[in-house]
Amino acid sequence: MFRRTLLTALALPALARAQAPNWPDHPIRWIINFPPGGAADTLSRALCDSIGSKLGQPLVPENRPGAGGLVGADLLAKAHGDTHMVLMSSAASHGIGPVLYANVPYDPLKDFQHVALVGTFPSVLCVNTDFPARTLPEFIAEAKKRGGISYGSGGNGTMNHLCGQLLAKAAGVDLTHVPYRGSAPAITDTIGGQIPALMESLPIALPHLRGGRLRALATSEATRAATTPDVPTFAEAGFPQAQSTNWFGFSIAAGLPAAMATRWAGIIHAALADPKLRERFAGIGVVPGTGGPAEYTGLISSELTRWREVIRAGNIRAE
Repeated sequence: MFRRTLLTALALPALARAQAPNWPDHPIRWIINFPPGGAADTLSRALCDSIGSKLGQPLVPENRPGAGGLVGADLLAKAHGDTHMVLMSSAASHGIGPVLYANVPYDPLKDFQHVALVGTFPSVLCVNTDFPARTLPEFIAEAKKRGGISYGSGGNGTMNHLCGQLLAKAAGVDLTHVPYRGSAPAITDTIGGQIPALMESLPIALPHLRGGRLRALATSEATRAATTPDVPTFAEAGFPQAQSTNWFGFSIAAGLPAAMATRWAGIIHAALADPKLRERFAGIGVVPGTGGPAEYTGLISSELTRWREVIRAGNIRAE
């Protein structure tokens, strides 16, 4: 009884703040749990631009990278009841990392309120333009001839990391993951020839593909991306087991009343319906998300189950 009374008393200030008519009454910290230049950063800043002016208080993007998104996510996990902190949650921080790493400092479901899916997009396997392979079958053949090929990604525990491992298992080749601290240095090294291949989020790779600095071999979703219609999917190239989808969403702190999640869901959905934002997303190959807190929470739960099985079956480890 005492514990229940204490928890209720502690929740009252948060409840009062959440229901205050003047919320938000100071800037909101938007935690981006990856470095600048990646997909999380790009999507977060697009939404901050769209939402900030409508709330009357600025949304302040704050890059807090580390451990495949776990460091930034843990900030929100420890901020129970904070009405002025939000997070761009992702497959890395809430679908893969919690089942890849040991001793994750938060529960991906209980320590958050998951509000809305923001967007989805494929991974794309790219190579340096001097690399001999021009198709995925040629890449696999080259990997077999060499006894393996290294590929970079923006970090351990990301969807791009796991996507490469799915492809390696499906093709029966050795693809050695080289984790970088973010997409930018991984792209730079691939373009420069320090590594031959890269698994990257399509929105981030797209400018380099269009500029001829990288060559795309295949994308990871079931159908071809509208922005790269000439690039086949892994499934079309004979490797449907490597199919996967990157996803990012919006989450707030646990300990807030459900009304706050509902209010944020309305804000996010209004932003995603904005023609300017939809045009911006379409230009980089992002499909806007749909559904509210229940649907997004359900997606996270199902992804945790899927990746737990994939990681266990493939004996995948974080390097």
